[in-house]
Amino acid sequence: MSALIRQYEPEVRRAARLFLGPSLRPYLDSIDIAQSVNFILAQGLQSRKFDIASPEKLVALAVTLVRRRVSRHWRRLRRQERVEVSSEDSGIDLVERLASEAHASDDPALLAEYHDQLDTILAELSDIEREIVELRLEGLTTAEVARHLGADPAVLRVRLSRLRQRFYDRGFLSDWL
Repeated sequence: MSALIRQYEPEVRRAARLFLGPSLRPYLDSIDIAQSVNFILAQGLQSRKFDIASPEKLVALAVTLVRRRVSRHWRRLRRQERVEVSSEDSGIDLVERLASEAHASDDPALLAEYHDQLDTILAELSDIEREIVELRLEGLTTAEVARHLGADPAVLRVRLSRLRQRFYDRGFLSDWL
């Protein structure tokens, strides 16, 4: 098995370099990712977890594992950046944080109008909805917010979906929510 995995390791490393791109290369090494994926493949093949009928399927599985590893690390870095930024901005109120996340206009009139609209919609939110928005702005995942609030993650996903729709109906993009 290890000979088989080593045979396709160059393709796995190429995929890792491709998915990492220049922005993630300072944080992750393609060799580390390839070794991690090889370990997972070896364990999965030994326990017969993977059903691989051809070498192409082995490479496809390895590339999928690489993509997932890189994505997971990218999300972790992004969440860490958001938490660091939100801790630096802890003195700024919720409207300012939302405006900085969602609106990049230099026009003071447009920015003031945007703030007024944001004030209006935030005033309509319940305390729990407001806390959900704040926690999401801090970079917490849905599962982490649910754990923090002591709520069921499935129920929280529905609530977040409805919150996004309310923001969207009012003309706000809610990618950050």
